[in-house]
Amino acid sequence: MLPEAKIDALVARVAAIDAQLAEPQDADTLVRLSRERAELAPVQEAVEAWRAARAERDDLASLLDDPDMADLARDEAAQLDRRIEELTEQIQLLLLPKDAADDRGVILEVRAGTGGSEAALFAGDLFRMYHRYADVRGWKVQVLSESEGEAGGYKEIVASIAGKGAFARLKFESGVHRVQRVPATEASGRIHTSAATVAVLPEAEDVDVEIRPEDIRLDTSRASSAGGQHANTTDSAVRLTHIPTGIVVIANEKSQHQNRARAMQVLKARLFDLERQKAADERAEARRGQVGSGDRSERIRTYNFPQGRVTDHRISLTLHKLDQVLAGDALDDVIDPLATDHQATLLAASLEDNAA
Repeated sequence: MLPEAKIDALVARVAAIDAQLAEPQDADTLVRLSRERAELAPVQEAVEAWRAARAERDDLASLLDDPDMADLARDEAAQLDRRIEELTEQIQLLLLPKDAADDRGVILEVRAGTGGSEAALFAGDLFRMYHRYADVRGWKVQVLSESEGEAGGYKEIVASIAGKGAFARLKFESGVHRVQRVPATEASGRIHTSAATVAVLPEAEDVDVEIRPEDIRLDTSRASSAGGQHANTTDSAVRLTHIPTGIVVIANEKSQHQNRARAMQVLKARLFDLERQKAADERAEARRGQVGSGDRSERIRTYNFPQGRVTDHRISLTLHKLDQVLAGDALDDVIDPLATDHQATLLAASLEDNAA
């Protein structure tokens, strides 16, 4: 069953927006109304099609008792019933509350976990996968801080990814990623298991997070460098500590001014994510295990090189296209089923709430 009152209110809102758009408006109002109209359009179109199908189905009722038209009417009725069911499911999904952060860019943090140098190399593989995926989608990637591994890859790398819908696509990547492969330095050819953690945080806007100056401790230190003529001779590395939460952010590039701005950008994202997590825990304490929970300690995916497979453990999905996934080309083949499963979970919860 669809919430008729909610649908009526939505249709009335579309009509009100159309009436306002027919009148002269200032630029800001015009942009705001046009954006809202565009967001409501898919629901309105689905509702119109749903109501038209229901009206047509009602019209067929009288023909079902007509001996000459009954067979044809039954066939058409069956088709319309399927159409109505499909539109009902579509509208139910469209009416689900949208994550307000979905359209935002993200702060991506990739850290080597267990496995020493091999874990750092794997962290590098993961970061390149996300970078290539972002490139294909036309998103802009900017490295905010990095700490390279001794044999390559990264002990830790933090980057911003700017692009509409970046968080909606990448939010399912948070968690522990595990790799099973033979390290290049392993003479005996034994398969090793290493891990890296990924955190995907929605980029915070100034209105989202209020940070009082007295809650911040700023420390500077000598930034690491290659030495020689490239040695950094100023205290440019920045360490920001948010005293109330204990969150620490470090930026260690060459410019102290730039490091401070980047560290503040990451700190805002972490504080915003902390508030989002608290709210999510309060709303869905009884709904554990849903995709996209953002649990940083959850082992979410395994990349098995000997078998050329990628397995996402949350939805028991296995793909034998490891190279394509790590290249960023087939990452959507993992993300799309995760997004679908997430929507199904939300829909089930919504139907339970409506029934209650």
